[in-house]
Amino acid sequence: MIKIAIIGAENVGKSTLMNVLIGGEVSEVESLPGTTKGTIRRRFGKLKIPKSMKNPMGGADEFVLVDTAGLFDPRMELRGKVLSEERFKKILKEVTSSDVIVHMVDATVGLHRGMERLHHMLKFRYGKPIIVVINKVDLATEEMVEGLRRKIKKRLGEDALVLSLVTGEGLNELIEKLAQYAQYAR
Repeated sequence: MIKIAIIGAENVGKSTLMNVLIGGEVSEVESLPGTTKGTIRRRFGKLKIPKSMKNPMGGADEFVLVDTAGLFDPRMELRGKVLSEERFKKILKEVTSSDVIVHMVDATVGLHRGMERLHHMLKFRYGKPIIVVINKVDLATEEMVEGLRRKIKKRLGEDALVLSLVTGEGLNELIEKLAQYAQYAR
């Protein structure tokens, strides 16, 4: 079984991604920040592989997806966490017990400093594999997305995937990346 935690600032599309990967309405999705208050954990058999893509895992692996609350307010760079210390620690414990982390960044807002620090802690202190995803690319210009990709590469040392959960752009690449990490987590 592979456990995947989805993290990010408020309102970046974490719950929508979980719903897309599971193929059903599991996490509540709202345009208001703070809809998810803690973690939503769902076990399911296999990733919902798009019909256009051959199943990269042969249908063998089971997954647990963890949708987390938004950890920072993307509009308030200096404000810090939006959760109580107790809730934040609870979510962090769930995330650090995951096999793979999907770190989502909103293409229209950018990389939050608090998420940057959390990313480094997860990567270097806990040794977690992290897939960085720039979501909502359908709402940003190509220049904005490329600028953000360069910034993420420079500050996080990661090549970010681009994703639009509205158009489906990048979804196959994300599933392929999850499949690659799943091979190592077994």
